[in-house]
Amino acid sequence: MGAILEMQRIGKSFPGVRALDDVSLTVAEGDIHAICGENGAGKSTLMKVLSGVYPHGSYDGRIVFDGRDARFRSIRDSEDLGIIIHQELALIPQLTIAENIFLGNERARRGVIDWPDTFRQTRALLDKVGLLKPPGARVDTLGVGQQQLVEIAKALSRNVRLLILDEPTAALSESDSQALLDLLLELKSQGVTSIIISHKLNEVRRVADRVTVIRDGSTISTLDAAGLTEDRIVRDMVGRDMAHRYPERERRAGEVVFELRDWNVGHPEQRDRRAIRDLSMQVRAGEVVGIAGLMGAGRTELAMSVFGRSWGRDISGTVRMHGKVVDVSTVDRAIAAGLAYVTEDRKTLGLILDETIRRNTILANLPAVSAHGIVDERRETEVAERYRRSLRIRTPSVFQKVVNLSGGNQQKVVLAKWLFTEPELLILDEPTRGIDVGAKYEIYTIINELSRAGKAVILISSEMPELLGLCDRIHVMNEGRFVGELSADEASQEAIMSLIVRE
Repeated sequence: MGAILEMQRIGKSFPGVRALDDVSLTVAEGDIHAICGENGAGKSTLMKVLSGVYPHGSYDGRIVFDGRDARFRSIRDSEDLGIIIHQELALIPQLTIAENIFLGNERARRGVIDWPDTFRQTRALLDKVGLLKPPGARVDTLGVGQQQLVEIAKALSRNVRLLILDEPTAALSESDSQALLDLLLELKSQGVTSIIISHKLNEVRRVADRVTVIRDGSTISTLDAAGLTEDRIVRDMVGRDMAHRYPERERRAGEVVFELRDWNVGHPEQRDRRAIRDLSMQVRAGEVVGIAGLMGAGRTELAMSVFGRSWGRDISGTVRMHGKVVDVSTVDRAIAAGLAYVTEDRKTLGLILDETIRRNTILANLPAVSAHGIVDERRETEVAERYRRSLRIRTPSVFQKVVNLSGGNQQKVVLAKWLFTEPELLILDEPTRGIDVGAKYEIYTIINELSRAGKAVILISSEMPELLGLCDRIHVMNEGRFVGELSADEASQEAIMSLIVRE
């Protein structure tokens, strides 16, 4: 088939930044076309140009859709032609599936919603995406993977011709991710063209027909996916070979820094359920200890319950730092005891997006830059600048708002905030979620530097290769319990999964 979309020599500038510079993209009708690149490469900006978020006249270049010049002045203009952006978790939880799917596109007669027709069309859409839920079910009763299917159904309700998916599996479990990829292939068989932006190169290779790599706002390559290796994609993305995805580190554990004994946590809503049961663990100086498990195993709940009892109720057990029992009953006390927690949700819980890098960096340790309750702005700037340099945060200045940074650089700001508290134990919860391979390598390097400096690190990750590449030991967690412990020499994906499924 011919091209359904051509984007020719697209350029887009923001104050002080050239986000896109002469980017060209051709998508064949009926294909799944992948776009890869590091955070900040310009992928999402390009899609916002295509969809009308950035209207015609605000960018350079030309868009041709279905053989005609396209000059979109709003999202509605692009949607009218069947260009639909899948927005991750953009549903209203309190409304039903049917209400969400047709919100803004209601099935109505003479201004009155036709509910029988709405539910009939919803059922047909849910059958198409393979979701066996009633149209009247509230969205807040669905799992994350099921909500993603509702969003796809919503896109299909608008007679989609080109479906754009930006990191669609970032928040999904392995099984939900595979289901979504299978759905993309099914939609392709039905004639739907898709553009998928993803950092998960194994997923790209599984579903894509062609792959375009963007680096620093420019098109680097467009290649057939058949026979394409991950190493080739990585080389084009980062501009260098990455023979070793994980930096080498010398494994050298010291004295026990952190010890958890007989830790039990009640579920905050289900009062008869213990979410964490009889957990004990140790982490030594210079050691990286991983926690593996499927979604819902209790990994994040464990981390939050230890860090200031931020989650759970009726918590019992002891926390020791350097052999002494410490009070971690509030976040302030946990920080004072030497703990730090990098949350998996950096945008909601880790950062104030509308504040500057400077302000975010010092938030967890205000007393260190204050006198008599007043922040010393010169000292604040010095601290932020020091971490900007040491963590290699790519930004013109520390006065830049965090919302304008790429995901990888946002994550470095979160790390800077917690490193400024000078912790003895750093708990990292999904520290590389949603960031590209180049930025991941930089985060891995930082983890290695922390362990070399004698810090104790707990790493929670859903990516088993990441755990295997970084950790000295791995605890396997299932249903709120540790079901096994593996040394670096014993650990493999097969060994981890066998421990999970045996329980």
